[in-house]
Amino acid sequence: MDRRSFLRWSGAAAGAAVLTRAAPVSAQDAHAHAEASATAASAVPTFERRPASRTAAPGGQPSVITPNGISLPWTVRDGVKVGHLVAHEFDHEFAPGMRARVWGYNGHTPGPTLEAVEGERIRVYVTNRLPEPTTVHWHGLILPNGMDGVSGLNQRPIPPGETWVYEFDLRHPGTFMYHSHYDEMTQIALGMMGMFIVHPRRPVGPRVDRDFVLMTHEWKLEVGARRPDPNAMNDFNVLTFNGKSYPGTEPLLVGVGERVRIRLGNLSPMDHHPIHLHGLNFVMTATDGGYVPSSAQYPETTVIVPVGSTRVIEFTPTEPGDWAMHCHMTHHVMTQMGHGLPPMVGVDTSTVDRRMSRVVPEYMSMGQTGMGGMGEMEMDIPPNSLPMRGARGPFSYIDMGGMFTVLKVRERPERADPNGWFEHPAGTVAGPADPARLRADGIEAP
Repeated sequence: MDRRSFLRWSGAAAGAAVLTRAAPVSAQDAHAHAEASATAASAVPTFERRPASRTAAPGGQPSVITPNGISLPWTVRDGVKVGHLVAHEFDHEFAPGMRARVWGYNGHTPGPTLEAVEGERIRVYVTNRLPEPTTVHWHGLILPNGMDGVSGLNQRPIPPGETWVYEFDLRHPGTFMYHSHYDEMTQIALGMMGMFIVHPRRPVGPRVDRDFVLMTHEWKLEVGARRPDPNAMNDFNVLTFNGKSYPGTEPLLVGVGERVRIRLGNLSPMDHHPIHLHGLNFVMTATDGGYVPSSAQYPETTVIVPVGSTRVIEFTPTEPGDWAMHCHMTHHVMTQMGHGLPPMVGVDTSTVDRRMSRVVPEYMSMGQTGMGGMGEMEMDIPPNSLPMRGARGPFSYIDMGGMFTVLKVRERPERADPNGWFEHPAGTVAGPADPARLRADGIEAP
């Protein structure tokens, strides 16, 4: 690489620091920019303790919990459960400091979780307030062909401004999804999806104490943009659980010794997600195709959730603590990180830094020793962006964002603060090695 090219690329590596400071802005824009930067750097949402789950189905089956989300309310008319979904555009916060105009249902993406019981009949009204037609497909459910929701094949699309109705019996229990089946590339990419839980009339397997629903998704939101790009086929840069990127994701609070179920759904445009849980192992008990026989279940710590599929896992935690839960594709736990730059690890930029500082005093190159710690650097960032940020943890900065959340295992979860950190017993936290112990164990540290 010649000197001119090296200078150009090294400058690009510091893009955010240079460009956002060098660009002329009005006083009003500068004030708004400063507020956005402060919010992105320091704001961490707080969450209320959730009430105990009600009984949702025979055999004491608990109702599902949708972190960061809601369940669709039902009314009963002549023995039929009646609900109402409104498809529309709204402003959505992915995490503090990052918002976008998205499409969804009833002000949420994913939309409200539908929860019912095998054998019930439901009637769902769908009002279309989008600028184009839409439909709803009930993904994985077995129902009359005319209720399947595929535009042109099973029904005419619902025109803007109109309300249509779907009505069918829930013949089979399981973990399902719903989503638009008109202009899917645009509408699903912008958030038109949700989870649909049908509890069995007779419980299957051991009774669970807590039952969670998490829908994964991926978005392409250019830095500073106000709308996701529905035409993206790769390079997705906002990864979410239930429409939120960490630290916006609500933690899952459970008890030691409780049996816990997590229902995972994936309607991402392109990518599968290997979801990994720390501190425990689990078994996969069901897919959107039905239950997995106990004889076919085996222990795992990571489950791949393919596009267009659901996976249900169950486990009993034995170790209290704050345990990470995340997609194990490393770029899926980052947020809006810069792509298209050359590798900088190991590059000596001292000469470039010295020369560039004559022109831009606050210039610095980044990435020569890796990208860790970038979230802690309180430098200006473009408005409505969260480059490589996580949140402050109990020991230091958690430099993971995106599709990341925390499973908080407590001895008494009913009294635990969902915003509090685990208090470790003395002597159970990794720390600097004692020189005497090193010598006694025959370890020669470099």
